[in-house]
Amino acid sequence: MKNFKIKSIVALIMVFLVSACSEDFLDLKPLDQEVTTNFYRTEEQAFQALVAIYDVLTYQSTPGVSWMPFITVADALSDDAFAGGSDANDGFEWDQLNNFRAQTTSPIAHAIWIKNYIGVYRANLFLEIIDDIDASESFKKRTIAEAKFMRAYFYLEQVRFFENIPLLTETIKGPSEYAQEQNTPQEVYNQIAKDLVEAIADLPESVPVGEEGRITRWAAQGLLARAYLFYNGVYGGDLMAGNTQVNRAFVLEQLEDLIANSGHDLFEDYSHNFSLVGEFGVESVFEISYGDTPPWWDWGYPRGGNGNLAAQMQGPRVSGSQNWDRGWSFAPVSHKLYEFLQDDPRRPYTIVMEEELDGTLNKGYQHTGYFSRKYSSDAEHWGSDGQFELNRTANHRVIRFSDVLLMAAELDSPNKQEYLDRVRARVGLESVPATLENIFNERRLELSLEGIRYFDVLRRGLDYANQQFTHSGIRGPNYEGDQVIFDVTFNPATRGFLPIPQTEIDLSAGLFRQNDGY
Repeated sequence: MKNFKIKSIVALIMVFLVSACSEDFLDLKPLDQEVTTNFYRTEEQAFQALVAIYDVLTYQSTPGVSWMPFITVADALSDDAFAGGSDANDGFEWDQLNNFRAQTTSPIAHAIWIKNYIGVYRANLFLEIIDDIDASESFKKRTIAEAKFMRAYFYLEQVRFFENIPLLTETIKGPSEYAQEQNTPQEVYNQIAKDLVEAIADLPESVPVGEEGRITRWAAQGLLARAYLFYNGVYGGDLMAGNTQVNRAFVLEQLEDLIANSGHDLFEDYSHNFSLVGEFGVESVFEISYGDTPPWWDWGYPRGGNGNLAAQMQGPRVSGSQNWDRGWSFAPVSHKLYEFLQDDPRRPYTIVMEEELDGTLNKGYQHTGYFSRKYSSDAEHWGSDGQFELNRTANHRVIRFSDVLLMAAELDSPNKQEYLDRVRARVGLESVPATLENIFNERRLELSLEGIRYFDVLRRGLDYANQQFTHSGIRGPNYEGDQVIFDVTFNPATRGFLPIPQTEIDLSAGLFRQNDGY
């Protein structure tokens, strides 16, 4: 089995039981003889319910709303990429996102919102039913930890995008609970920290062959560090995980444990991080699996398959090629990033240049001549069956060991110089002093086009975000179109957060307040 993402009847049933709107899913009639009220009895059924939570990790679209792969959204928001698409109309809402003019009716924002609350709902449901299931204590202990990790993961994505969100740690039981207030960011981040600290204690340190993709203790430690660094950078404080204070020292202790004891390491070859040979490899601390099993054909329900839509969306629009095929040219890479990486050994494994492409290139909106190589429509990741565009096989490397080393260096580890040197030496670069600025520069060199840059900039403050995200007059040699379509002005009033979807505000009975700047 290539990965842990197992398609089961429960996953399909729960897709129907959990609708996009919090009001609707409770009103649906049973769609099968097996429903939530009579299904959860055995360890096997509980495992299928766990798989249904894992399933949401792979969601990159909300049917009838929008496609919204995390990497594509995060990179289009950053200064590393533009909106793209076939033309201005195709990329209209993406262009609004890229230019910090997203509307409260943005289908992309709404799709993100829906996806993460589906994940939260499934995790909450699992945590409510697991104690009453006939299963071993070791099974319960591990799967509870996995569900808590995933709840934290969904909440971290949601709160970093929207900031002011409701915090639900139980399923909504009826109409009297439909109206939920927004919680403070601190309350949400404290719950994220609590879930992860509790998960760290009970997650395994490794998984057997055939279960690649299941969460480990090390993944929880890495995600805790990511959550803490963003919260501390934006809000300037520490977190409380129940009675445990999550401060710099605590987070650094987790990272040092990961570095010293996990067995994770850097690949000798940087490019292996984004190739099939590197899937679930030594450098991957947390990875979401995509592939062509089952082969998928349904354009109306693409998330029913397992293809990576980010790779499809970001690939060049090439036909007649032996190496690239039928991408959609969203998130074309900026000349600003190309210049930053130009002399770095990682550039060829990060950016594909127009002149490297064989076949016929159809130039899309905001054509720059640069495309992502990390997640793209390259031949290695073509599916073997199903609708071609819906079966890209590129896994999402969410947390890599190089990121862990750089987070520990940023937290002022006594070993920070060694950690920075390890990342640079892997690609043949000499040592530079482990200053905070050099560490952040290395993060961009190492982690570009992995959905990380946008949040790294925001956590350094609004002045810095305005400096980095506002740019005009920058033009690469292959840019096509008037300069105005490549000029971006950051809107500090939004503080970098997306609008709360208007549909959710309308359903909140007056309890939701729209984010600033919208």
